[in-house]
Amino acid sequence: MKIHKIIFAVLLLSVAIPFFAKSQEKEQLTIPLSDPNKEGKLNVGIITGSIKVIGYAGKEVVIDAISVEKNHKKQNQESEGMKRINSNDGFELTAKEKNNTVNVGVDNVNMHVNLTIKVPHKFSLKVSTINNGDISIENVVGNLEISNINGFIKMKNVGGSVVANTINKDILVNFTEITPNTPMAFTTLNGKVDVTFPGSLKANVKLKTDMGDVFTDFDIDVDKTSSKINQSIDKENGLYKIKKDDWTYGKINGGGSEIMMKTMQGNIYIRKVK
Repeated sequence: MKIHKIIFAVLLLSVAIPFFAKSQEKEQLTIPLSDPNKEGKLNVGIITGSIKVIGYAGKEVVIDAISVEKNHKKQNQESEGMKRINSNDGFELTAKEKNNTVNVGVDNVNMHVNLTIKVPHKFSLKVSTINNGDISIENVVGNLEISNINGFIKMKNVGGSVVANTINKDILVNFTEITPNTPMAFTTLNGKVDVTFPGSLKANVKLKTDMGDVFTDFDIDVDKTSSKINQSIDKENGLYKIKKDDWTYGKINGGGSEIMMKTMQGNIYIRKVK
């Protein structure tokens, strides 16, 4: 299917747009928005691969997709020199636009696909991947919800609000502006949380690291009475349950919406834009 035909289908029908890409080939898909003068939203989730989203001055969503060739070395050893006559190395990428919301997906969950997506600067995002991939966001302002499992999350020159979580890598975020009165959260299990905010930030921070430390160049008013011991009773067994709240609470510039940061194995850095 030619690219101009794909665009035509979007304009008239706002239906799913498929194309087939062979291994190691790069394909591009351009999706017009219903109202280019209004903020849009991108929803994209894949199983295996990296996702990079870049804000630009255009008014369309442009997707570049590259499939990563599988490693057939083990298969060749097991086949003892026999020829492989078919391969499921292809994938079908679908993108559906309706009312300025663009939903992107890949049909072949076993395929390793790397996506680079350009969106207008003011655009909300819901982005996720699971295996063998990292997520990178640049120059986007909006409500940004980012989720990964086995890769890092890196966000540069972003604005608005962020909820970011991963498990096995770092979270690195650099804000140019934030949405006032909007809670945010940054959580990882095996990595550091490193976030840079504008100096005008007003927030209530809630911080926890089990095997690390917290560093900041903000003047944080730490609540020294916040570590409490909560005691409850199990009436059925007559046992007391004691739980210690080991979160650190504090206020930046008098306080504001809650910003939660949590990691198990890593440091937390709360930086001020220099």
